[in-house]
Amino acid sequence: MSDDPKTEQPSSSEPRVLYETRNDGSIAVITMNRPRYRNPLSSQMMAELDEAFIRAEDDPDVRVIILRGEGPTFSGGHDLGSPDALATRAERENEPMGNRYPRTRGMDVDPHLRWRDIPKPTIAVVQGACIYAAWMLASAMDVIFAAEDAQFLPTNFAYFAVPWDIGARRAKYLMFDNRFLTAREAMDWGFVQEVHPSEELEAAAMAYAERVAQQDPFQIRLMKHSIHQMQEIQGFTPHILSSFSDRMVRAANAAAITTDGATRREYISVER
Repeated sequence: MSDDPKTEQPSSSEPRVLYETRNDGSIAVITMNRPRYRNPLSSQMMAELDEAFIRAEDDPDVRVIILRGEGPTFSGGHDLGSPDALATRAERENEPMGNRYPRTRGMDVDPHLRWRDIPKPTIAVVQGACIYAAWMLASAMDVIFAAEDAQFLPTNFAYFAVPWDIGARRAKYLMFDNRFLTAREAMDWGFVQEVHPSEELEAAAMAYAERVAQQDPFQIRLMKHSIHQMQEIQGFTPHILSSFSDRMVRAANAAAITTDGATRREYISVER
């Protein structure tokens, strides 16, 4: 993003998330800032994203929120190999399920539900890969703009909104095959709203955000609430929570508990 934005970074020696405002403060731009690792969604990244979304929601001048990833990739999904992930791998692999359930829900379910319900319009700007947890993140936004090179790969995990995103039959069709969805396919299926060449993507998303920022924010809030209420009547949140619980029960059943006289292993991840 250019045009002399007001850019601020959350206090950190190595900020994973950047926050800036544009268009006289009416548009907040939240940037995942770990391009070296393809913007992996670690617990630290998720916490900083949450802080940024709260900040944008609480700012009375902000009318639209844009989420983007620095570099050629929106996000490669969950953090499995960065220094952050490697430093805590042993702790996570030996974590009792009683601890893992609330930690996983607090990282992968509750934040997405909160961000989805922010009363201000949210826009995901996706280029390159959008894999697994990154699909969940994009799904929680109201509108998705994608580059022509964008590729989307969903999975049945935590915030499982895929059937709501593309329809139940298409969700099965895609996930049975375990393949990427192209940007054009994603637009044809209703997950993505606009597709642009990479060099035009951010300008197109910003132009849309500027138009939305000119609308009556109260009317926008009412429209968004009404649409979400329709989905709630259909069972959106109960489905998300039920699917998450089912996933965790299956993970618990697959956990290996062994005692060799010295080591008791209480949990082995099945998410690899």
